[in-house]
Amino acid sequence: MKPTVAIVNTDSFPQAIETIGGLNGLNAPNRKVVVKVGIYNPKTGICSTIKTLNAIITAFDQASEILIVESDSGAGSGLKRLEVWNDCYNNRATPFNLSTDEYTQLVDIAGEQIPFAKTLLDPKTFISTHVPRRYEEAGLEDLMNQGFVIKNLLGLVLDTKKHRFHDKLATALIDMYETAGGIDLAVLDATHVFLGWKKKRITVSPDRLIVGKDAFAVEAVGMHLLGFDPTEMSVLQEAQARGLGEINIDQINIVGDIEGPKQLISQAFTKLVPKLV
Repeated sequence: MKPTVAIVNTDSFPQAIETIGGLNGLNAPNRKVVVKVGIYNPKTGICSTIKTLNAIITAFDQASEILIVESDSGAGSGLKRLEVWNDCYNNRATPFNLSTDEYTQLVDIAGEQIPFAKTLLDPKTFISTHVPRRYEEAGLEDLMNQGFVIKNLLGLVLDTKKHRFHDKLATALIDMYETAGGIDLAVLDATHVFLGWKKKRITVSPDRLIVGKDAFAVEAVGMHLLGFDPTEMSVLQEAQARGLGEINIDQINIVGDIEGPKQLISQAFTKLVPKLV
């Protein structure tokens, strides 16, 4: 059966959830929810919006505990960076720094044993939310800067030297995906899309959410949105090799308009990038 990925405007998250078949057992009083947001430098605004995170929290109305998680990085402590979403926190939804989890377990990631927060190993509903971005340098795609809800998993490394996994990123990310028990819900927040050419940076605003239970299908749709062939992306190739999800656009049931936002992004990127002689 083809996985379903919903594309809706940012006011229609409940519609997206209905389109992908509801939350079923993912939303229950006895089931903790862990939301891995992606945020490096809070000043850039390159992260899911407050509106989107609030929509996720509201959808999980049965959960008694929702942890919004990040880890320490070279840009600062996880807890400090999570302040971006201060307006989302309440007695159910709270920020949590994975790097300060007092209980950890050593796991194998890309040939290295690293500590993994027990919060990520306990039974849970695991959500990954991040934003689309496409940066290129000298006409060549900088693939380290591509990736969204899957690359977001690099933040599961508890120390600040995450860059050491960049030369084996595909293996590391899929190892972390499997160690965490997979992603139950992927939310690609395309309220804004971030584009770059050399030192130029622009933002376009398709005002869309891309949502699905197959995180690799969501990632593939996001790659397609930005003009990439998802089957050529090493991280998605690794996932496919392990039989973890669907990465072929033709085998994904996309519900909603993708061509309109794709054209908007393509036109913006064409204006940003000079014609190569």
